[in-house]
Amino acid sequence: MTEPTTTRELAPQYDPSAIEPSVYQRWLDAGVFAADRSSDKEPYVIVIPPPNVTAVLHMGQGLNNTLQDVMIRFERMRGREALWLPGTDHAGIATQNVVERQLKEEGKTRQDLGREAFVELVWDHVNRTGGTILDQLKAIGASCDWSRTRFTLDEDYSAAVKRVFVQLHEDGLVYRGHRVIHWCPRCLTSLSDEEAEHHDRDGRLWHIRYPLTDGSGYVIVATTRPETMFGDVCLVHHPDDEKHRALTGKTVRIPLTEVEIPIDVSRAVERGFGTGMLKVTPAHDANDFDIANDLDRDLERPVVIDEHAVMVDTDRVPVELRGLDRDVARKKLLERLKAEDLLEKEETHKHAVRQCYRCDTVLEPRLSHQWFVRMKPLAKPALQAYHDGKLRFVPERWGKVYEHWLSEIRDWNISRQIWWGHRIPAWYCQAEDCGKIVVSEDVPDQCECGGALVPDEDVLDTWFSSWLWPFATLGWPKDTEDLRRFYPGHTLVTGAEIIFFWVARMVMGGYYFLGDRPFDTVYLNGIVRDELHRKMSKSLQNGIDPLEIVERYGADALRYTMVAGAAAGTDIIMDREHLDTTFAAGRNFGNKLWNVARLTLANLDGTPPALDAIDDDQFELADRWILSRLQDATKTVTEHLDAFRLNEAAGAVYHFLWDELADWYVEQAKPRLHGKAPGGDVARATLMVALEGTLRLLHPFMPFISEELWSCLPAERETLLATTDWPVVNEGLVDVESEQRFELVKSLVSAIRTIRAEYGVKPGKEIGASVETASDTTRQAFDAELGTIKRLGKIDNLSFESPDDAVGAHAVLPDGTAVFIPLGDAIDIPAECDRLGSEMERLDKQIRAVTAKLANEKFTTRAPVDVVERERQKEQAWREQHDTLAAKRRSLGC
Repeated sequence: MTEPTTTRELAPQYDPSAIEPSVYQRWLDAGVFAADRSSDKEPYVIVIPPPNVTAVLHMGQGLNNTLQDVMIRFERMRGREALWLPGTDHAGIATQNVVERQLKEEGKTRQDLGREAFVELVWDHVNRTGGTILDQLKAIGASCDWSRTRFTLDEDYSAAVKRVFVQLHEDGLVYRGHRVIHWCPRCLTSLSDEEAEHHDRDGRLWHIRYPLTDGSGYVIVATTRPETMFGDVCLVHHPDDEKHRALTGKTVRIPLTEVEIPIDVSRAVERGFGTGMLKVTPAHDANDFDIANDLDRDLERPVVIDEHAVMVDTDRVPVELRGLDRDVARKKLLERLKAEDLLEKEETHKHAVRQCYRCDTVLEPRLSHQWFVRMKPLAKPALQAYHDGKLRFVPERWGKVYEHWLSEIRDWNISRQIWWGHRIPAWYCQAEDCGKIVVSEDVPDQCECGGALVPDEDVLDTWFSSWLWPFATLGWPKDTEDLRRFYPGHTLVTGAEIIFFWVARMVMGGYYFLGDRPFDTVYLNGIVRDELHRKMSKSLQNGIDPLEIVERYGADALRYTMVAGAAAGTDIIMDREHLDTTFAAGRNFGNKLWNVARLTLANLDGTPPALDAIDDDQFELADRWILSRLQDATKTVTEHLDAFRLNEAAGAVYHFLWDELADWYVEQAKPRLHGKAPGGDVARATLMVALEGTLRLLHPFMPFISEELWSCLPAERETLLATTDWPVVNEGLVDVESEQRFELVKSLVSAIRTIRAEYGVKPGKEIGASVETASDTTRQAFDAELGTIKRLGKIDNLSFESPDDAVGAHAVLPDGTAVFIPLGDAIDIPAECDRLGSEMERLDKQIRAVTAKLANEKFTTRAPVDVVERERQKEQAWREQHDTLAAKRRSLGC
C-alpha cells in the first residue's frame, strides 16, 4: 500500500453551475489557450468563422463553435501548438438593419441622424453585443486564444482591406462598371449574385399584345413582369424562328404608350418559352442587358423603376402609374391592358424569384454603376487546389458544389450603398475636363490635375473583408511572426450555406496574396433548425440562446448533446418546448461520470499501485477485460476524431463509460472496493486507470466536468487535463481472449435478467440457473466470474448439470451455450399461464380482424398503399407476439 494522499470529496450531486466558471478561470490563469509563436511544436490552426455583431449567438453557432473546440482541444492534447483565433465580423448590411430598426421604433431614420452620427450609434451597438458574444463563447467552453481576438473593422484589419482593394485595382482585377445588378429596395443597396437568393414561386405569365406600328396587327409577348415593359428597347426572336421571321425589321408600340421599338433577332432567345418573342429591358434585367449589348444597334437604357421599387416619373410611364409601388402599378396596369384588349391571356407559371438574403425583400434588377472584382483569374488556383487534393471537404459531396461554382463563377459586385462598413478607398476628381478616379490606401490631397477630390460614398461588401480573415488576423500585410508561424492553417468549420460567400473566396484570397491555401480541410456542419425545420437565425428570431441551455443543464450537456447528434453535414431539429428531452442524454451522461468518479474516489485508500507493480495473476478476468476495452476505446475515439467523425467519437466514449465501465466493471468491482472480497488494491488501480483514460478521451467533448474530476484525483496530478497528453493505446493491455471471455459472462447475466423480467420474477427473489456448454473457455469464464454472475443475475446457484424435467425458461447465448432457469418456485405458474392465455386470446382477436381486413379486396385496392402496408406489418407483429407467448406457455407446461 502506498502512502495516503489527499483527494477532494465530491458533492453527492453534480452541479455544473458550481464548477464551470472556476474551471474556465483556471484555464485562463494558466494560459492554456495561448498559442506560443516561438514553440517548436507542429502548429494546428483554426480561425473562427467570426460571428456577426448583430446580436447574441444562437444555437447553430453554439454547435459550430463546439465542434471547433473539440478539434482544437484534441490537437492541443496531442502535443501540437494549437491556435484557435477568435473574433467578430462587422456584418455591414445586417448590423445596419438592426440599428435602423431600433431607430424606427423611435420614429427616426438614419438620414435624420446623418452619416457620422449614425455610424457612432452603430459602434455603440457593436461595443455592447461584441462583448456578449465573446462571453457566450467562453461560457460554452471555447478555448480560443483571446489575446488574439480580432474585429473586421479594427484599424490594422482595415489597412489590410485597403491594401487588397488597391492591389487588385492595380492588377486590373477591380474595376468600376455600369451593369445590371441585384438591388434591394428595403436595404437600398446592391447585392452580389450569392446574396440574391433564389426562391421558387407560383407566379403568373401574362401574354401582352404589342401593336405593330404599320397597323397590320400585333405581336404577343409573354412576361412575368409586365410593369417593366415601359423600359423595353426592342423585341427579339430567335433567328431560326420561322413563325416570327417576317416580323424582323418591323416596329411595334409599347402598349399604352407612343414609344416605338424595333423587332430584331437574338440567339439568346429560349424558343420554347412563352411565345418565342422576347421583350428586351436592358436597365431591369441582366440577360436583357447582355442581349442589348450584343445587338448592332444604338439602344438606350431607360430606367423605369427607381431604387425604392417605385415607377419613375418619365414620359415612358403612363401618368396614372408614376410614383406607384411596382406591385400596385402591376395591378393597375393589368386592369388597363384588359380594358383596352391588349392582354391576350394569363397562365400560372412557376419561376425563381431573387430575394435579399438579409430581409427577404424581392430584389429589383437595376442598371447601376458599381465596383466589381474579376473572379475567373482568382478562381483558377482555388479550383486547381481542389483537383490536386490540397483542399478537401467533409462531407466530400460539397467539394463538387465548390467545384461547380468556381467553374461557372461570375464577377463579384463588391460595392454597397450603406453607411456601416469599410469605405471604398476611391475618390472622384471634380474637374470638368478630368473625371479621373483615384484609388489609394491613403487619403489623397487632390487629383494630379489639381482638381478637388470627392470620396466614394459606398462601402465594401462585408465578404470583401471577411475573405481576408485567415491571414489579415495574423498581421498581413505586415510580415509578422504570427503570419510566418501560423499560416497556412488547417481546418475550417462552417456551414455549407456560405461555401460561395466565404469559403471559396478565402481560398482564392489565400492563393492570390500569399500563394497558399488558408486551410486544408473544410468541415461543413449541419444546420440547427426549429420544430418547423426553419434555420435558426437572428432574422427569424427563432434562435435558442446557448447561455439559456448552459444555465439549465450545463455547458457540457449542451456540448455533448450537440456533438453526439451532429454527423458532418447533418441538420439538427430542436424544439424549444422539449429542451428537457433534447438535453437529457448530455445531462445524464455527466451525472453518470460524476457518480463513477465519486465511487472511485470514495474507495481510495491512498494512491493505488501502478498496474506494472501488480503481479499478473492478481488481475481478475474483469480487470483484464476493462483495461483491454479501454485500449479499444482509445483507438476508436482517436480514429474517429482523425477522420472528423466527431459524433461517432462522442458515442464511443459514451459506450465505454456507460455500457462497460459503469454498468459492468464498477458493478463487478464493488465487493472488492468495499472490502467484501479480496483484491481491493487491484480493483482500485484498475478503476483509476480506466477513469483517467475516460477523462482524457472525454475532455474535448465535456471539458468542464472532466477537468474538475481530474483535479480531484490523487495529489500528484498537478497538470491541467487540458494540457495533458492524449492517451495512446498500450498494446501490453490489449487482451482479446479476456474480452471474449467476459463477453460470455455478460451475455449470461443479460439472459438471466431478461428471463426474470419477461416472466415477472420479483426483483429480490433469488433463483437458480443451469448452463450446458461444450466449451472449456466458456466454463472457465463462468467459473472465474461466478460471484459476479450470481450477484448481478440474483441467482443462488449456477449448475453445469443438464436440467431435469423442471418447468422453466430457456435461452441460448451467442456461443451456443444453453441456459435454463427453473421457475417452479419463483413465480405462480398457474397465474402466469392464465395471464399468457389471456394475452394470446386478445392477440387472436386482433389477428382475425386484421386478416379479414386484408382479405377484403375493396380495402386492399382502394386504401392508400402505405395504409395497407401498415396493416400487414401489424398482422406480422401480432403473429410473432402470439408465437412468443405460445412458446412461453409450453416452457411453463401450461
